[in-house]
Amino acid sequence: MTWLDYIPKHGSPKDRGSADAYYQRPYDPHYITDNGKGIRITESNMTPEQIEEYKYGYENETERKDWG
Repeated sequence: MTWLDYIPKHGSPKDRGSADAYYQRPYDPHYITDNGKGIRITESNMTPEQIEEYKYGYENETERKDWG
């Protein structure tokens, strides 16, 4: 298990990446402060590690929303 395998806190880069993939939204690194209740931090203000965390969440989400 790596540091990326933990269950992410709501709003974290991994959580947002996973949610974007699940809802079939485009790849757009970001996260939301204050446990998902704060401000949206965009890629230009993220560290390389945060961007990697978002990417991991996005690329490793295996489920997709059924809009059926």
